[in-house]
Amino acid sequence: MDGLHMPANDRGHCASVNRTAHRIDCVSRSLGYCMLLDNLDAWLGLACILRARLSPTERAALAYVALKALSLENAQAVADAALGDAVPSTAGQPVAPLFNHMDEAAFWADMAAPDEREAYCLASFKAMPYERQSAFLDFVQGRQAA
Repeated sequence: MDGLHMPANDRGHCASVNRTAHRIDCVSRSLGYCMLLDNLDAWLGLACILRARLSPTERAALAYVALKALSLENAQAVADAALGDAVPSTAGQPVAPLFNHMDEAAFWADMAAPDEREAYCLASFKAMPYERQSAFLDFVQGRQAA
């Protein structure tokens, strides 16, 4: 047996192996796309996929091995950039909605840094017609009272 095709009497284990193989395939493909595209947006987007598809232990092992593959000087610079203020982790600009604008806005806001959310919120508010601004303020202030 090659590990993917288990005996029929061991269905639970077979399903688990198939789910694991699917997770590995998704991560491998995503990594390949990042290497092919080789741009910052692609690499930063990989973090979402890794969080969704890998356990914290798997992500830690991957980070450890990736840092060990670098020289000490480069590993320190990468760790500082990832953990420090050298390269702030941001969501970038919102993308076109897949289903509707509210779903995409909520998804983007979950990933955005606080200063990004505030900047887009203020710019969006200023771009609204006066009537929409008033309705928005009523909505927000009514929510605070509740």
